[in-house]
Amino acid sequence: MQVTSTHKSSRRSHCSAIGLIAGALALSAYASDKKGELVAKPIGKADIDATTASNPKEVGDQVRGALGTRILPNKKLVVSINIAKGSGTSAVDSNPAPAVTPAPAVSAANRRINQARAAAVSLQMASTTAAVATAKATEAQSGDANWAYEGENGPQSWGRLQSEFSLCANGKRQSPISIEEGTTLQGPAEPIAFNYLPSNGTVVNNGHTIQVEDVQGDNTITVRGSSYRLLQFHFHTPSEEQINFKRYPMVAHLVHKNAEGQLAVVAVLLDNGSANTLIDKVWTYMPLDVGDRVRMPTDLLNMGELLPKDQRYYQFMGSLTTPPCSEGVLWMVLKTPMSVSKEQLRLFTQLYPHNARPVQAVNARPVRDAQ
Repeated sequence: MQVTSTHKSSRRSHCSAIGLIAGALALSAYASDKKGELVAKPIGKADIDATTASNPKEVGDQVRGALGTRILPNKKLVVSINIAKGSGTSAVDSNPAPAVTPAPAVSAANRRINQARAAAVSLQMASTTAAVATAKATEAQSGDANWAYEGENGPQSWGRLQSEFSLCANGKRQSPISIEEGTTLQGPAEPIAFNYLPSNGTVVNNGHTIQVEDVQGDNTITVRGSSYRLLQFHFHTPSEEQINFKRYPMVAHLVHKNAEGQLAVVAVLLDNGSANTLIDKVWTYMPLDVGDRVRMPTDLLNMGELLPKDQRYYQFMGSLTTPPCSEGVLWMVLKTPMSVSKEQLRLFTQLYPHNARPVQAVNARPVRDAQ
């Protein structure tokens, strides 16, 4: 038996074949009477509600109920449905429109997901760009372009890391240098007047050395008619300066500045021997993490403990020995070394096994040998 719809039904679409049946049937029924004759029984609009999750037997019962009670339950029921493809709606029509195969469509939900993903990617790219720009600006302000003492960013590359470091490659009065007594200007020279009093400072691990900065108290030197105040001091291993082709295990650089902004550095060479009292104090507060800072107790720092009794020196004009390698720095390298113990040296080299710039060309600079 075949049943074909002849009227449009009320629609309750649930995006399934059974849902299409449920919303579309307006049917004419045929049933067998008691004598076995087929009798047509027209019915009104169907009221069937089903989805793909519905029980097929229950849906069948709903269809039979809509067709009329005279349909025998054990008879096979065949329903023919015409669906207009691509219409996006549920429909049963006696005169269906020709089937049309539309181009694949992106659902509104998928479009929203794609738009959200695109927006997230754009935001991430913008954030990354901003972070890189901020990092570069911070790096330029700090004067630190990830320079190092070895590898690709070692001393041979400092001048190329950023424009502010150009003197590291092109300067004519760079430090350190190799000092040879046979080529120095020997003769009398004014003594360095050290005026160091008990004070304190902050011990910093700056990623290149251990440095004591923000020195409090009245710590000055007087030389060449000008007074220079102690700003900071730090350490290099081995010594950056060479004296008669010899490098010492370590050197301390004491950096001073006068009222005119000129820099004067006193270099104290450190040779193997007994423990140095001042170095012991600094190492006691040595921070292990890069960027960490530790304030020393008041009046613990006594710079006189780092100075030899014989304070004759070599004097020359040079530069900073780290980027940006600024020139115009007055250098005074004390001729008599102080001692540093193996234990003190080992503790430092475990953090910084080598942090010395190679010697630079003298370029006919005069070096005074104060007698």
